[in-house]
Order: sequence, then structure tokens, then C-alpha cells
Amino acid sequence: MEIGRIENCTRTLGQPIGWNAERDGPCVGLPIRDEMHGGSRCMVSAWIPTPDELAALVAGAPIYLRVIGTSHPPVCVYVGEAPG
Repeated sequence: MEIGRIENCTRTLGQPIGWNAERDGPCVGLPIRDEMHGGSRCMVSAWIPTPDELAALVAGAPIYLRVIGTSHPPVCVYVGEAPG
């Protein structure tokens, strides 16, 4: 997946404290949009599948979410509006 530029971006997140590019891999800025969902503050980012990933999705491949750490925060994965 490629990082997308989220509509109405409010800020860009940098790499987390303690991130080591040699050990953990590259970590680039992530544009996010801060918003409220019900009474909860949320951060939304956009991800664009590569052509190979898109073909795999069309063929029925699942989408995986990897969370770094040992506890799982509440998350929501959904499809945005088609461009244009």
C-alpha cells in the first residue's frame, strides 16, 4: 500500500519515539485528518493499493491490519469515496 494524501489533512505524523530505521524499516510522514466519531477523537489516514495489491483484492485476497505492540487499540478499516 502507498500512503495517500487524505482530504482535509490537519497534520502529518512523524516516526514514533524509539523508531530505528535499521531495525524497524523505513518510517515516513503520514498525513492524517483529525475528526470526531461520536464522542471520540479519531485520526484518519488514506492508503492507495498498488496495481498488484488491487489485483489481489479483486481476486479475493484479505486486507490485513498490523498493530505494533502488545495491546490492540480500537480501529476501523473502511473504503473511501472513489476519486473523481
